Parts: sequence; structure tokens; C-alpha cells
Amino acid sequence: MRRRTIELAVVLVAAMGVEAWGGTRVPPLETKGGAPAEDGALEGRRYIGSGEAPSGEKFKGEEADLTAGDALKRASTTPATTEGDFVVKDFRFRDGESLAELRLHYATLGKPERDAAGRVTNAVMILHGTGGSGAQFLAPQFAGELFGAGQLLDTAKYYIILPDGIGHGKSSKPSDGLHAKFPQYDYDDMVAAHHAVLEHLGVAHLRLILGTSMGCMHSFVWGETYPESMDALMPLACQPVQIAGRNRVWRKMVMDAIRNDPEWKGGEYTTEPRQSLRTALDLLLIAGSAPLLMQKTLPTRDAADKYLDDYFASRMPGLDANDLLYAVNASRNYDPSPGLEKIRARVMYVNSADDFINPPELGIAEREIRRVAGAKFVVIPISDATHGHGTHTWAAVWKGYLAELLEGK
Repeated sequence: MRRRTIELAVVLVAAMGVEAWGGTRVPPLETKGGAPAEDGALEGRRYIGSGEAPSGEKFKGEEADLTAGDALKRASTTPATTEGDFVVKDFRFRDGESLAELRLHYATLGKPERDAAGRVTNAVMILHGTGGSGAQFLAPQFAGELFGAGQLLDTAKYYIILPDGIGHGKSSKPSDGLHAKFPQYDYDDMVAAHHAVLEHLGVAHLRLILGTSMGCMHSFVWGETYPESMDALMPLACQPVQIAGRNRVWRKMVMDAIRNDPEWKGGEYTTEPRQSLRTALDLLLIAGSAPLLMQKTLPTRDAADKYLDDYFASRMPGLDANDLLYAVNASRNYDPSPGLEKIRARVMYVNSADDFINPPELGIAEREIRRVAGAKFVVIPISDATHGHGTHTWAAVWKGYLAELLEGK
């Protein structure tokens, strides 16, 4: 009954278009991998920082005790949000380009609470990954673990802000009409836009910034650029240095595939350059996949072949070459390493051991995070609960560390 219940919930999650790697829509493989972790799944974790390793109980997969009704409810209920658009006039990008009107979309959950001086005291901002949007955090494996009554980010207690970054979701992007004439935004521009959204909402200080993948990198930029603007940072799945090595190589391969496709036509195509998009999707699949999960879920050649067919059928529609090219290229000058000592917020930094994009054997995270006063770094070991790079979106795996961060430990 337990297996049947989980599989039923998984089917519903897949139908909702859950976003795991950088926010892109995940085909059935990734959603089917959400089997509960056994007791002790986080044993052997590596914990780096000035504090001691947490002494809490071992991770226990909550899904194991779900009834069929609970599973259906969790998989089919989307939290209520308030959505809005803020238009910035004459937004100037870091390279000197400007846009007469930059539309910034956002969604909020909960209500702001204010102190005697009128300052918002309960705001939390959550930042999405490359190709994603704030809407990805409404999926059950994230919202269902964090936003409910009595949960860590209970919307009755916190004012949750989910912005769509420049070039993503419902915010301004190349496919709106400017195509390759759209300004070449970078991560500093995206963080400046986040800041503009907060000003529009009347939020001067954040209780927490939590970011996944690209949002993880944005959180480091936030911590350096506005060091007094938040109490805590939780970066998930990234490195606090410039993008180099294999990470840079696969990104450049995606961009080159698009730029070198004759059908791209310098960005002024009338139909999508499908061959280059297929190549890009190949690379995104490899970068975001988890070997253990794939082997367990696709144990035969036929299963693997069918998965790949389904993957392209679900990903290709709605994908825009310019939007993808710009989104990947936005990381080109990211490098927070020179200013890590500027970060003043408490930091709980989490990566997973099966992350192809940020493999722990590089040792970069452990080395660099020691430069941030009081920061803690965790590598979650590979288990049935991890999803490679996409582990950042499965809150059940890492929410114990979020609890530590919120408690100020």
C-alpha cells in the first residue's frame, strides 16, 4: 500500500510540471525518484564550518507514513499566492545597456508583519535556478514540506517572496519581442532587479534568502552586495567561485550549439532552431541527472530509450533558444570569491554528493566557505532520496539544516 500511495502521488506531481534542475520541467524519471529515505540516510555527512556538526536525529522520510488521502492532498494542493508585476522605468544594466521598461514578476505567500517603526520583520525570499521561475517552489516536494501549518516557513508566520528573475518566468525576457537585441543581463543585474522588487513591496530587510542553483549563486551575490539586508542565507547547489572547469565547458557547449546553428539566424529566427535545442537538452539532461536514481528508475535499455523520448517530447515545446542562451550566458562573469569576507549574514550552505555540476571532490566549497565568518557547509551523501543537482528542490532531504539556520545555531 505504501508503494502504491507514493506512486500515485508521484504521477500527480509529474502532471503538474515539477521543476527540479534549474527550474526546467522534469519528465517522469525525476519525479518518480522521490522514494522515502531510510533512517540514517544522512549518516556520514560532511560538515564544514566554525560550528559543530548538528546532533539532531537522523533524517527520516516522512512520505513513508502517508495515507492515500494524504498523498493525494499533498500532490494536488498548490498554495494560494498573490501575484504581481513591477515595471522599472529606464533600468540600467551593469554593462551600460538600458531598457525603457523592465517587467519584474513576483508571487507572495502570507502577509508582512511590521514592527513599531513600520518595518517588515518576517520576509523570506526564495530564488530559483536557470530556466526556472518562482512558481517552481509551489511544487509539493518543496511547498508541501515547508509552507504548511507548523512547518519551517509556515505562511501564517512568514511573508514569502518568489520573484521571477530577469529573462525568466513572467519577467521581461528576449522572447517577448526584442530577441537578440535584449540587453545581455548578468547575475548582478538580476540581483539588482530582486532588490527593486523588495523596495516595491516595502521590504528593507529579509529574515532569510534561500536560493537553488542559479539562485544559490545569487544568494552569495546578495550577501556581498547588500550585507546588512538579511539575517540568514541558505545557498543550495552551487560554488562560491567563478564558473570554470567542467561546469563552464558544458555551459559553453549549450551556448555554442545555439549560436552555431544556421537556423538560429543571429537570434532572429521565426521557428525554433530544433537541432541546437535538442543538443542543449542533451547537455542539460547529463548535467542535472543522478546516476543512482537513473539506474534504479531505468534498469533496462527499453526503459532508458522510452525515458529519453518522453524527455524530449515534454521539454521541447515552449523552449525558446534566445531565452535559454541568455539564461546560461548570464553566469559568464559570476565570481563572488574576492568578496566572501563581506558577508555578514548567518550561512548554511548545502550541496549534494551526486551533483554533476558541483561535485564534492573539487574541494572548492570547503575551502572558500571558511572565509565567511560563522558559515556552515554540508555535503549530503548519495542516497535514494537525493536527485543529483536537483536535490536542491527536494526539501525533505535538507530541511533539518534550514531548521538549524532559522534557530540561529
